[in-house]
Amino acid sequence: MPGTPTDLARFARIGIRREHDLLLHLPLRYEDLTRVVPIGSIRGGSQVQVEGDVVRSEVVARGRRTLQVDLSDGTGTIGLRFFHFYGTQLKQLTVGARIRASGEARGGLFGMEIVHPQYRVVGESTPLPTRLTPVYPTAAGIGQGMLRAAIGKALRTVALDDTVPPDCPGVRGLPGLRQALALLHAPAPDVDRVALEERSHPAWLRVIFEELLAQQLSLRRARAARADREAAPLRDRALVDRLLKALPFALTGAQRRAWDEVAHDLCARQPMNRLLQGDVGSGKTVIAALAAAQAIGSGTQAALMAPTELLAEQHLRKLAPWMQALGVRVDWLSGSLKESGKRTIRAAAAAGEIDLLIGTHALIEDSVEFARLGLVIVDEQHRFGVAQRLALRGKGQLSPHQLMMSATPIPRTLAMTYYADLDVSVIDELPPGRTPVVTRLVSQGRRAELIERVRAAAQAGRQIYWVCPLIEESEALDLQTAIDTFEVLSQELAPLRVGLLHGRMPAAEKQHVMDGFVRGEIQLLVATTVIEVGVDVPNASLMVIEHAERFGLAQLHQLRGRVGRGAAESACVLLYRAPLSPTARERLTVMHETTDGFEIARRDLMLRGPGEFLGARQSGVPLLRFADLERDAALVEAARACAARMLRDMPDQADRHMERWFGGREEFLRA
Repeated sequence: MPGTPTDLARFARIGIRREHDLLLHLPLRYEDLTRVVPIGSIRGGSQVQVEGDVVRSEVVARGRRTLQVDLSDGTGTIGLRFFHFYGTQLKQLTVGARIRASGEARGGLFGMEIVHPQYRVVGESTPLPTRLTPVYPTAAGIGQGMLRAAIGKALRTVALDDTVPPDCPGVRGLPGLRQALALLHAPAPDVDRVALEERSHPAWLRVIFEELLAQQLSLRRARAARADREAAPLRDRALVDRLLKALPFALTGAQRRAWDEVAHDLCARQPMNRLLQGDVGSGKTVIAALAAAQAIGSGTQAALMAPTELLAEQHLRKLAPWMQALGVRVDWLSGSLKESGKRTIRAAAAAGEIDLLIGTHALIEDSVEFARLGLVIVDEQHRFGVAQRLALRGKGQLSPHQLMMSATPIPRTLAMTYYADLDVSVIDELPPGRTPVVTRLVSQGRRAELIERVRAAAQAGRQIYWVCPLIEESEALDLQTAIDTFEVLSQELAPLRVGLLHGRMPAAEKQHVMDGFVRGEIQLLVATTVIEVGVDVPNASLMVIEHAERFGLAQLHQLRGRVGRGAAESACVLLYRAPLSPTARERLTVMHETTDGFEIARRDLMLRGPGEFLGARQSGVPLLRFADLERDAALVEAARACAARMLRDMPDQADRHMERWFGGREEFLRA
């Protein structure tokens, strides 16, 4: 690897910290520089490489300064045009110089040209490459030439033994790892380019399998390590029974199943590590309350961490009446509290005077200690970085039990791949009385008509959300802001009472607005995505999402879940601006076609990849770089089987395999 501290720091930015990492830094695409095309035969729109002599080179100053170079090879002439150029290029591209240039040829005003070609000065006998030229992911300060040289050297010098048993079904018939990497870094010109691009070539399949295997080994090792950790068994059900009798509703069948699984785990000496997933409004909070009751009734404390103050306050509002009626001491901690208030709460938690502490990221500050933490509940777990989840789990003297909740359903392939260390409970039915939400797509051209519909709904006694994606104007995105929208709608819908809610408001002001909406004093709430999770107003039956094309599928589904929480017929209007990109059109179509959270999650995974489901982007550690969970599902199954065998029969080999892929960073995959 390049040896200067600056070079090492630059390489680290693209995940290259060791020579082994160079081998696993694979090309995005390839250029075919193995042949030269006669200039006279070139057609517009094709990627070409030409070679010839410079017959004209001048800087043209009409408007923007441009370097114009004409290259001739005897069959024709082609222009090379540079909008950005340096003095060194002027010296290289002089009349008479022999140049080899590549890029996309296109018809210009004066004939064929290539804009900003890749080029080099050559001699009459400079050989052509014999392999396709790789183009790598890179960062500022790291040129393709530097990467190619470093990777080429690593291929020649780094020892790379096969750590996967050759009789493993996942690698049967595939090349060895060294052979696969050598091919991917420098394919022959006759290689199947489509198979390379689609990552279905045997060399790609070998690399993808090895990556999936490393991940499965790590997660299985984590599960085994958890079995060695000790938690306090939480077996006292008296408080749970009292809570169940006090609830004003009966649990659904799905809630009972999920609760039985959680309650069973809490009784064990091995720390629970369970993901509770259920669609928006399926009743996950009740399971959290029951888990907290079992932990507190068994003599320990519970902590619930939510990603936003609004959501933490919603949990406090919902859980406190239930729990305080049982004599449970509930409090909350957030960044917006005054320091004196924080000190009081921290002291009470450390002294064991708080049974259930609800809060935001403030719960994981170093200054927060618990006397006897037995249960950690993390809501909307994918919204937290992995290091944050690990920090809260480390607050107990023994390992606390951990319950993670998500209203973003995890597709089966994703759960099987990323959550091998988790037990998963699913609440797959909605409580009785919830009404299906009708979703409509409306273009901006019908905005006035939509505003009249909002007026009619408010006059009929219903409440409405109007969601905007930004707080202040962004010229680049040209989005209307929540503040502007609030002012316009306040005028157009007068005398209706319109409220405004966004993330930069002081906590007390946010709470005042939300309280007004909950009590029905505010008929239309203009808000940013701070209302995405946790807000529960049964009388709100209409939602308008402005610039819906700018939102991701999971976020649209979460927002839509804020309506349809009562008995009234509910609707969600996706207000979009044409023309739509293909991806945006696909997202809006999916939202219109289905309200099934699992189907939406599956389609979202296909559109965006796994990052948003997992929260691992925030950890700084990449997710799967090469595997695709839809495409490579069969390899996931083979990797799981191979991982189990390697951990049982060849643990040293398993260690070497994980070290190759993670370099000691695998703890982030198991948080």
